[in-house]
Amino acid sequence: MEHLVTIFDYVESGNNIYIKLDVFDAQTETHFRDQEVRFLDDLLYGDLVDPKKSPLSEDCRSAVIEHVKNHFER
Repeated sequence: MEHLVTIFDYVESGNNIYIKLDVFDAQTETHFRDQEVRFLDDLLYGDLVDPKKSPLSEDCRSAVIEHVKNHFER
């Protein structure tokens, strides 16, 4: 099984984007529902993607970052 990232809502405000998403971490077999990350200009922020605060496995955290950056072309 592979990691799943579902973006279900976002709001753009100037150069910033506030994103709501659900994530399934296949490595730990854990769902993380109703999570939030945000782009402030081109930088992605949020506990979900923070290397020290994220509850995700490293592989899943990297997959989330890649998916969100590709989706919003950042």
